[in-house]
Amino acid sequence: MGFKYLSVLALGLLLQADPIQAQETLTLQEAIKYALQHKAEAKTAKLDVENAQYQIDEVRAGALPQVNASGTLKYNIIIPEMAFVMDGELLTMQMGLPWNSTAVVSLNQQLFNQSLFTGLKAARTTREFYQLNAQLTDEQLIENVSNAYYDIFQTQLQLQTIQNNLDNTSKTQKIIDGMVAAGLAKKIDLDRLSVAVNNLESQKQQMKSALQLKENALKFAIGMPMEVGIELPEETFEVNPAISLLTNDIENRSEVLLSEKQIELYELSKKVEKASLYPTLSLGTDFGFNGFGQGFPIGGDFMWPKTSSIGLNLSIPIFTGGAARARINQADIDIRKARTVLEDTKLGISLANENAKTQIRNSLLTVDANRRNVSLAKEVLSDTQNNYNNGLATLTDLLDAEKALADAETNLNTSLLDYKLAEIQLIKAKGNLKTLINE
Repeated sequence: MGFKYLSVLALGLLLQADPIQAQETLTLQEAIKYALQHKAEAKTAKLDVENAQYQIDEVRAGALPQVNASGTLKYNIIIPEMAFVMDGELLTMQMGLPWNSTAVVSLNQQLFNQSLFTGLKAARTTREFYQLNAQLTDEQLIENVSNAYYDIFQTQLQLQTIQNNLDNTSKTQKIIDGMVAAGLAKKIDLDRLSVAVNNLESQKQQMKSALQLKENALKFAIGMPMEVGIELPEETFEVNPAISLLTNDIENRSEVLLSEKQIELYELSKKVEKASLYPTLSLGTDFGFNGFGQGFPIGGDFMWPKTSSIGLNLSIPIFTGGAARARINQADIDIRKARTVLEDTKLGISLANENAKTQIRNSLLTVDANRRNVSLAKEVLSDTQNNYNNGLATLTDLLDAEKALADAETNLNTSLLDYKLAEIQLIKAKGNLKTLINE
């Protein structure tokens, strides 16, 4: 009984010390959704949107009544004296009492302040700017994650190509090994096959290392902990020739909308500077007590006469030395620079769109040609294997046929990746990157 208990305890401690990490099958849609929830850029953009509301609240507070309370308590160690002349004689008289205190509540309300009103509109526009920025950040994450995802998938296909070539070469190696043992083949052929197998094993290991690095890059791109294992589902690159017919919608691209909102903010900034030249009018009122006495305010000889006032405060800028005009001109320069950036952004989007369409068309032709090449290379390899087995082809012919098939499959995988990357750019040009989440 005791031995059985110790065995169970030891097994439990072993499992606890070396937990098995479950592999997570990660689709593209799941990777994108994970990134939008966990990646630092997405979180920061959402916090900027939240913070924009607080900025609006701060500006709005300036338009609301400002109520303040203040109080003072002072003991005059030496009471000030006032000198005056009476009947030709210089006399002095103490002015005040030892203890003085004030308690006042004041209210100030802005009646007209153009800078404040324009600033409130600018704060609301800032929130819209951050909302667009968050949208653009999400789209950039989707693009980066999609590129990293397809890069991994292409590497997996390449690894499978190497594995298939290794399987074929290893199979031939076993056959030649038996033939050498039976005296029907040369040992040099077996050695050449052994070298080919070793080279393929090395390529396979290098590709596995590259795959691990790319998986780590994907996990970083989506904000996933490095210790979490992932694997991509069994799927193939889908080719859709109709996508090349998509037309781009430049005006609704997030980059364009963000630049336009930036221009709007600069224009509001210019209006704020102009508003500083306007008069301001506010209402002020207060109510309080102005106390004084011989003793401490509480329990002593002390009086609390009331005091109250109400009035208007008008401020009219007359001459600022040209500072306001200089700030207005600076704001105007910012507007003109932003408009230049907007035009360049539109031009860059058009360039990217045309390049993506060209890449799509070229990739479709290349994919089709490479698929025919792969089929042809498989036929050549099959015929060469039969000829080699019948003594009608050399080992060099067989190895060349295997390499030709591997090269054809590599070219096909590369062209498929080029197509998918161009497809992402076309979807981006249409402004529909978020549709990748719901595919």
